[in-house]
Amino acid sequence: MKSKWKKICLTWLTVFLFVMVVACSEGASVKDMENKETNEKVTLEFLWFSAGIEGDVMREIIKEYQAKNEHVEIKIIEVGYSDLETKLKTMIASGQPPALTRISNTGIFSEQALDLSSYVGGVDEFTSQFLPSIKPYYVKGDKIIATPMDVSSNGLIYNKTLFEKAGATVPQSPDEVWTWDEFAAVIQKVKEKGGAKYGLVVDGTPHRYSTLLYEFGGSIFTEDLSKPAINNEEGVAALDYFINLHKEGIIPESVWLGGENPGNLFRSGTTAAYLAGNWMLSNYKDIENFEWGVTYLPKNEIRSSVPGGNYIMGFKNTGVEDETADFINYLSSQEINAKFNQESLFLSARKDNSELDYEFGKEMFKTFSNELENTPMAAANDWGNQVVISKVSSEMRDAVVKALSGETTSKEAMDKVAEALEQAIADTE
Repeated sequence: MKSKWKKICLTWLTVFLFVMVVACSEGASVKDMENKETNEKVTLEFLWFSAGIEGDVMREIIKEYQAKNEHVEIKIIEVGYSDLETKLKTMIASGQPPALTRISNTGIFSEQALDLSSYVGGVDEFTSQFLPSIKPYYVKGDKIIATPMDVSSNGLIYNKTLFEKAGATVPQSPDEVWTWDEFAAVIQKVKEKGGAKYGLVVDGTPHRYSTLLYEFGGSIFTEDLSKPAINNEEGVAALDYFINLHKEGIIPESVWLGGENPGNLFRSGTTAAYLAGNWMLSNYKDIENFEWGVTYLPKNEIRSSVPGGNYIMGFKNTGVEDETADFINYLSSQEINAKFNQESLFLSARKDNSELDYEFGKEMFKTFSNELENTPMAAANDWGNQVVISKVSSEMRDAVVKALSGETTSKEAMDKVAEALEQAIADTE
């Protein structure tokens, strides 16, 4: 009997001790969570690049956020734009991705991105706040892989001083937009009578070149993105015209064939016009040796720009996903997005921030915005397909360069790009 009671007592004692251990353990866990929420500092590594003054603006925004969220420290890791993707790939491969990054080529990292859908109220509600043309950049399937911060547009910056010296005028409204042939004639006049050493400079990138492609009615892909279209009649005609602009001396060979910096050429005051992105406005704010302005891009079959921009992307497997999503939500709000873009001199991607009170270049930004409003959906459809297009960007540029140098015909060059696109499409299926 004693043995029986002894066993019962031991059993109850074991149960009691187990309950106490679990209770203490749960109590400790709750306490640890409370400590984390109230005391423990959380660090968010923010991989960042700057093209102008926006880094200073972001640091001020971070300072304001940290004052409201004292448990969060946001550490900016700044790299050059050309180094960002390599740095990001290295960090991800090592199992130590940053909490978040500023990025333009979102599609490359869509599989590693933190899905923000549950944090921002769902895809439909969130995307309704932004320009519809950029949706392919940050929505993949039913996932939101990033939040838009600023949108970019290609446009035409021109040297007012040289134009005035030549007695040349620029379009004052969208109704007066030049054709490319009319524009070429004006540029020749500015070179001959205004003393411009260079006519039009164009960044040596497929993104900037494709402005002409869309204006000729072409596209990189078919509408459903299943096949390349860059080597069709319109695509070849666009490259033929680009080559002719070089042959006539409208565009100097030193940029695409010689690697000369077009931004520096324009800043020197010796260049009539520059086909560039709107972010160059802040870079040229300090120019004092000549006057400059913004006018409308020439057109061919249609008008076009190419939408682009920068996004904020968070990453999975960091251990700080909730804090990251909270900060990204803060950045994408109407008020903070307006502050960032207005003070950085950028165009906002939010519909309710379409007209900001810029301290500099307000009318210039309106002209760039008008370019986006007159851009066909094909441009956003093409460049939103970043997983594919990122694999062939170098081939696209090389093909244009070979055609410019006379190594190949325009048709042969575009056929080569089409082959690379077909392979890239097949690799992603």
